[in-house]
Amino acid sequence: MAGPRLEPELARQLFFEGAAVVVLGVPEGTEFGIDYSSWAVGPRFRGVKMIPPGVHFVHCSAGRAGGGRRETGPRTGQFLSLRRREVRLLRWDAASEALGPAPPAPGEAEAEAFRENLQEMDRFLGPYPYETLKKWVSLTSFIGEAVMEQLQPESGQICAFAEVLPVVAGRLSSDRAEPRGAALGAECRSYAEGLARLPRMEPRAGTEIRFTELPTQMFPDGATPEEITRHSMDLSYALEKVIQQRYASQPLDLLAELQFAFICFLIGNVYDAFEHWKRLLNILCRSEDAIGKYQDLYINLISVLYHQLSEIPADFFVDIISQDNFLTSTLQVFFSYTCSAAVDGALRKKAEKFKAHLTKKFKWDFEAEPDDCAPVVVELPEGVQVD
Repeated sequence: MAGPRLEPELARQLFFEGAAVVVLGVPEGTEFGIDYSSWAVGPRFRGVKMIPPGVHFVHCSAGRAGGGRRETGPRTGQFLSLRRREVRLLRWDAASEALGPAPPAPGEAEAEAFRENLQEMDRFLGPYPYETLKKWVSLTSFIGEAVMEQLQPESGQICAFAEVLPVVAGRLSSDRAEPRGAALGAECRSYAEGLARLPRMEPRAGTEIRFTELPTQMFPDGATPEEITRHSMDLSYALEKVIQQRYASQPLDLLAELQFAFICFLIGNVYDAFEHWKRLLNILCRSEDAIGKYQDLYINLISVLYHQLSEIPADFFVDIISQDNFLTSTLQVFFSYTCSAAVDGALRKKAEKFKAHLTKKFKWDFEAEPDDCAPVVVELPEGVQVD
């Protein structure tokens, strides 16, 4: 865990004022990480010291032997909110191959003992990687302890591969007509048919990340065909539904959820979190009326995206089948709204600067005719007819 050497006096101050995460029982060869950095665990490793107070993401991947070289299993992690001088004690669980809190009563006693003997533990603790702190703070600037607790799974563990169970144990999916025996024995005629024969699965209760539920219907019940079309093009109604669920008193906390989802994907390797990030970003970027109402939210959204897009390659969002870049098409609509003369000067100026930055860095073209100019096909609610 070597990094740039700190001045002795600064290192001493950080040692006593910073937090520490002490981990017990982690097998040698396990990949352990905090925030943006990770290392292979050696025989003397007992945790990390000099951690700046705030929200952090501790993660690990169990070591695997295979093919003559050391490999690692799926990543598991958890967000921690650490205070000044706090010592957090975590213990390796061999069954789940994850780090969890020590039992409450003895854990507190052990943590206090480690706190009193932190200097004796010094040679077993690696220093926090301050060379990546600026990047970590930029990616988590809106994530506070309250939002972290709301979003983190009840189990406390964020897993790259979710633990799933069949909706009805021993039953096949109900959306097929074949008898069970025939379905199991018959040869699949297509990939879609094969998927349809699989049992429907859901995450084990308490293990899913508690993201805000995003609406699948973008218009209110009873909407006229004209209203359905309008709400399907301008998603401000859907955005209001999202904000009212959890962030009515502080809309900026919606950006914390966007950052939380991005970290879960980027560092936690959770693909479902990436899908949530895309859907939430799509609603934010396509809400024209909301831009005037939540200008502070959108000014800060640009800052959040600036730091997030600095961490991923330019072609990451390209669909390998359609060659359609989700992000450029979404941001193209966003810029068509925010770079308008009708938008407040501060937001418009920041949007134009961000647009120029992306065009220069990624060579993305935002000047082509937006997809929104094409006819929009929307699903009408049952019972609604157009004469």
